[in-house]
Amino acid sequence: MTSILTLATTLAVLLSLSISAYPNSDQPNIVIFFLDDAGYGDFAPFNSDLDYPTPNVDRLAAEGCLFKNFYVPQAVCSASRAALLTGLYPGRTGVFGAHAPRGRGLEPEFKILPELLKPAGYATAWIGKWHLGDQEDTRPHVRGFDYTSGLMYSNDMWKHHPDNPEFWGKYPIWYWKNGDIVDEEVDAEDQKQLTKRYTEEAVQFIEKNSEHPFFLYLAHSMPHVPLFCSPEFEGKSGAGPYGDVTMELDWSLGQIEQALEAAGVADNTIVIFTSDNGPWLLYGEHSGQTPFREGKRTSFEGGTRSATVIKYPGQIEAGSTSEAAFCSIDLAPTLLELCGVEIQPKQFDGKNVWPLISNADDAKNPHSYYAFTVVKNLESIMSSDGAWKIHLPHKYHTLSEGGKGGMPGKSYNTRQRAALYNLVQDPKETTNLIDRYPEIAAQLEKYADEHFRKFPKLAAPE
Repeated sequence: MTSILTLATTLAVLLSLSISAYPNSDQPNIVIFFLDDAGYGDFAPFNSDLDYPTPNVDRLAAEGCLFKNFYVPQAVCSASRAALLTGLYPGRTGVFGAHAPRGRGLEPEFKILPELLKPAGYATAWIGKWHLGDQEDTRPHVRGFDYTSGLMYSNDMWKHHPDNPEFWGKYPIWYWKNGDIVDEEVDAEDQKQLTKRYTEEAVQFIEKNSEHPFFLYLAHSMPHVPLFCSPEFEGKSGAGPYGDVTMELDWSLGQIEQALEAAGVADNTIVIFTSDNGPWLLYGEHSGQTPFREGKRTSFEGGTRSATVIKYPGQIEAGSTSEAAFCSIDLAPTLLELCGVEIQPKQFDGKNVWPLISNADDAKNPHSYYAFTVVKNLESIMSSDGAWKIHLPHKYHTLSEGGKGGMPGKSYNTRQRAALYNLVQDPKETTNLIDRYPEIAAQLEKYADEHFRKFPKLAAPE
């Protein structure tokens, strides 16, 4: 009798631990709604002065948590996407910047989320923009996705590119579906339908896979320039093409949410809404808004901090706001553990930050620091609590005149000297405190040295 009671007690404890580690006994579905070059202030929950409505992002924030300090390790397309799907820094994968058409991309040795989720019974889909390799063994249909549909790279890499049409004209944009080219030249009329097409296919995927766990990576091409939206949204915002495009993206999110509810899986689905980086300010009125310094292709807050909302009913408090800092490299290990997928020590550069995301009592970031790069150059280090950031001396381009009508404006090369910023009091990075807090600067510089030793593919900033 004593043995039976001991066994029962042991089983109860193990069950308790299992529930604690994985909040829902059923494997959660995952939807990553990933925008391209969206600004931190493009949607109402992050910008009370917005000129157009974004009701579906508003609703997502009311049902989930608004994260004010979510970061990407490099503020440009390919590098950011690789970090999200692998949980690894660009310095480990070697994916820097934005790859050109037919580029090699992410090497298959670096496993991505769908490849790790499939053995656990997940149906997987990529829809939208890939930009992680355009060769036979680096395209999405051989990287663990059951269903694939979209473009292999950015929608501006075509013959109408405003800077170098002769070069980009060599590479017509092909529309791919499940490993086959279904449109040999995506033109302007096709681009108008991209957001709608991606959305409709995403809804169909949810409808067909609601009986088992699924992973949907919906990576929209918009609001990257050139801006296109369907006729139903042209002129709808009253704020120009960028507002129209953003309203259609908000509509897209609403369609996904409705599909989850109709399929009866909304309560067991994690929805992550974010962007690959900040706005491409060079394009002026055709770029997004950020309250922070600089934008895309820089290591300043305007480039690396992305507005983010995460919803997981019953596990993340509805209508909450979090100041916790974490990074896109943390999402893969966090999601895999929530889905019951065993991960190995040192498999990721990111870490499981579920206690931070779920606002658990006394939750602390398990990292010492986060590192930010531009191409191969390590430019800044942030304390893992998001309070302090040091910029190593480096060159960067800053805007002198914003573009109009979809044409790029003007920028010039300038230099950032060594600087320490208090991001809590000074998120716009205006006041250099390096002389006032030398001990904090020294610690962050020590982390920079550590990062260089750990990632030999990196270079010192210019």
